[in-house]
Amino acid sequence: MIDVPRELVQYLGRLLAAERRTRGTRRDTRALTCFYQALLVLIWFRKAEDLTLLGAGFGVSRATAYRYRDEGVAVLAAQATDLHTALKPVQGETIDARYSGKHRDFGANIQAVMRPHGLPIWTSAAMPGHLHDTNCAREPGVTAALNWPAAELDLPALADSGYESAGHGIKTPIKQPADGKPLAIDNRAHNRLLRGL
Repeated sequence: MIDVPRELVQYLGRLLAAERRTRGTRRDTRALTCFYQALLVLIWFRKAEDLTLLGAGFGVSRATAYRYRDEGVAVLAAQATDLHTALKPVQGETIDARYSGKHRDFGANIQAVMRPHGLPIWTSAAMPGHLHDTNCAREPGVTAALNWPAAELDLPALADSGYESAGHGIKTPIKQPADGKPLAIDNRAHNRLLRGL
């Protein structure tokens, strides 16, 4: 078993199927279906498995495993933004939209929802770096999506302090009082537990 969503395997399988159609590959001439080729590629990404062993597990030769891996990497790389587009500044009225005053540098804001053990189950598109985390989470509906399981399933989401006031069920650390007084012991314990999780 591999701990990646089936939807990811299917997505890569569809990309590989499109690549095979583009190349004019005849049906039933490959050792693996697009789904199993996608699975091979994702196992290699996830576990850094030796391709000779991985190929043997799928019943293909070492050379075929390397070729299938390289083909999968190529179709995934083709989905990325080209370098010129990524480097082209997005001009706002007064500042470059990628400039983050908080970090004093250019960048992007990408939101992610993770399972408790750290596997990402969803990531957003890259948004301008000057936007606040809460705004970036509200725009694609992340906060609304996380509020429902908290209310209906008693399944809260854990977030950092950038998501304060994001809504019901999104648990964030308690901030230091503005007057400079230390947090109460209960609040410090709450923060330590939350950050530990």
